[in-house]
Amino acid sequence: MALKRGRGKRDRLNDATQTEYSDQTVWMLAVKNNRDRVAFGMIFDFYAPRLKGFVMRTGVSGAQAEEIVQEVLLTVWRKADQFDPHRAQVSSWIYQIARNRQIDVIRKESRVMPEELSTDLKDEGASHEDASQIMAVEQEAETLRMALARLKPGQREMVEKAYLGELSHSEIQAETGLPLGTIKSRIRLGLEKLRHELKELRS
Repeated sequence: MALKRGRGKRDRLNDATQTEYSDQTVWMLAVKNNRDRVAFGMIFDFYAPRLKGFVMRTGVSGAQAEEIVQEVLLTVWRKADQFDPHRAQVSSWIYQIARNRQIDVIRKESRVMPEELSTDLKDEGASHEDASQIMAVEQEAETLRMALARLKPGQREMVEKAYLGELSHSEIQAETGLPLGTIKSRIRLGLEKLRHELKELRS
């Protein structure tokens, strides 16, 4: 089943601002309040790959996982009016829809339900906890990206190459042509600045 995504420039999502809500909540509220297809396209792009990995953890094939994800996101569009940011985080709400859809598929196919889904069916709170953990990881990754963006370009480049690219100092030297002393100094200063920015963003 193909699901078309809204595309184009975003003129206005809604009255909510990023200081009040996460980007994902702003998009979801735009879909809920304005049936905003551009905002839905953003939700689709953000959650589709995450949901696919989430669904595949229960042993379904990649093709079936993609079909489930399509159906989940279509449900998100259709039931957007039911989303309440005061009752649940958008990630928790969407992941719960995904779990319910997985359970429906397994029941229809008369397959043995994976232990984690069976447990969640007995204890609905567990699924919310799992979704919250996923959301927390995503938020931490976003905080790291924001902190990296605050570094000086030279420091950010060295930190990203050393830790995200997993390059040794000598490999960075071969790639950039910079002296080892400069590379080490930029990494050291970059890490100090990064720790400061992370502390500030988390407070």
